[in-house]
Amino acid sequence: MSEPTLSRDIALRIGLAARALENADAALLLQVLADAVGLPPSEAKLAGLKPKQLKNALDGALAEQDSDALKTACAILSGKQIEAIELPPTEAYADGDMPDSLRVACASNQGELINGHFGSCRYFLIYQVSADEIRLVDIRVTDESDVVDDKNAYRAALIDDAQVVFVASIGGPAAAKVVRAGVHPIKHPQGGEARDKLVDLQSKIAAAPPPWLAKAMGHAAEARVRFTRESAEA
Repeated sequence: MSEPTLSRDIALRIGLAARALENADAALLLQVLADAVGLPPSEAKLAGLKPKQLKNALDGALAEQDSDALKTACAILSGKQIEAIELPPTEAYADGDMPDSLRVACASNQGELINGHFGSCRYFLIYQVSADEIRLVDIRVTDESDVVDDKNAYRAALIDDAQVVFVASIGGPAAAKVVRAGVHPIKHPQGGEARDKLVDLQSKIAAAPPPWLAKAMGHAAEARVRFTRESAEA
């Protein structure tokens, strides 16, 4: 049997709704929706989905679900909470558009905020950052439904074209995998607006980047030494 074709919006709703339920993932919820509304789960079908209907379909597939979790899942699936999970628009980018820039991934659960743990965030915002421009070039939704072994390795691979990742938190084993993927993790425990943190990063790019940042930007070792010397003399 062929897999149902899902729009990006419906796939995102299913992934986020699964997170509202205990012990669920996107693949399992899709199976449940097959019983509840039929496949493929269109916007029209999901608009009329009720918590009781979802609960009945969940029987046997998952443990007893909290009523609030069921209501939240149905609200997300129907699009009634789409404002809370709406993704910001991206801008076109091609290699060479922003010379001397670097790519930064931001772990997020909502909008353009850094408010996600590396291992559980809903998506990664991908920015291209230079001394005079910040451009949101991609949004990568985390979907671990097909990941069997190592979810941290999956997430590290999802952002392995970035040089830096901003997270609210990250565990030691996950950080090791991120570093092995060539990405420098930076914690922002208090979270905040992604662009505010990126403006701070811009100031370092425009001035004298510390060695780790100069390396991430691809500067030669001699240049990194020069940056360090200039910073010390400033």
